[in-house]
Amino acid sequence: MEHDAPLISTIVAGIVLAFILGATANRFKLPPLVGYLIAGVVVGPYTPGFVADQSLGAQLAEIGVILLMFGVGLHFSPKDLVSVRAFAIPGAILQIVIATALGALLGLAMGWSIPASIYFGFALSIASTVVLLKSLQDRRLIETERGRITVGWAIVEDLVTVFALVLIPALVVASRAGTGAEGEAAASAGAGGFIGAISFTTLKVAGFAGLMLIIGRRVIPWVLHEIAHTGSRELFRLAVLAIALGAALGSAMLFGVSLALGAFFAGMILAESELSQRAAEETLPLRDAFA
Repeated sequence: MEHDAPLISTIVAGIVLAFILGATANRFKLPPLVGYLIAGVVVGPYTPGFVADQSLGAQLAEIGVILLMFGVGLHFSPKDLVSVRAFAIPGAILQIVIATALGALLGLAMGWSIPASIYFGFALSIASTVVLLKSLQDRRLIETERGRITVGWAIVEDLVTVFALVLIPALVVASRAGTGAEGEAAASAGAGGFIGAISFTTLKVAGFAGLMLIIGRRVIPWVLHEIAHTGSRELFRLAVLAIALGAALGSAMLFGVSLALGAFFAGMILAESELSQRAAEETLPLRDAFA
């Protein structure tokens, strides 16, 4: 009897291949992450044989990112994040500017337009948060000074990405303005859209940070504390997952920030609770499976 179950087949193929290739990579003294990446290529559309559902695969990967960033946040506190601001903020911004400029010059050398070159340079400047943090976790460096700086650096990059995704369309509109009265009007409209976009995005990010640090700081630990008193391990695990996934999706839909950033802030808020260690242990199996 045939079954059409793309979700099950995608999960099974991904986990089985990740296990086999991850173990193989480890045997050859390579990071298991190398095997996981190869597993993704094997079940992808560019290799022969079984092809996993790309849409489902991407969503399952997003769940992994959420749980990974939530777990990282559980090892942080707002004070830890503030303590590395002197290194993380200027360092991340300088790295993005330099890498974007070099990438843009490369794009121009290949004959691309200015907006396309800038977009290409910016894409090159952003590191993979998942790969970076997974590597830190495997080496047990998350809670070290270097680990905190690296996480702070990645958070700054995420925030810059939020602004960039809003501002790039406005830059494209402004760059396409012609000459004469119509061109000046289009350029003026583009400049107005640029200023409006950055102002609105700043308000949304500030609203997100304020909501998480003021309201979330009180509500999230209280909810988990009440659930812990029920004595039900299943309810506690569901509560932790609901907080991680709900905060990530809510922040993305309401404030336009990334799912990863919303999950990180939820974990960071919960890190101040005495239940943070238990929350980390309850999400560890799912986090490792999806991430």
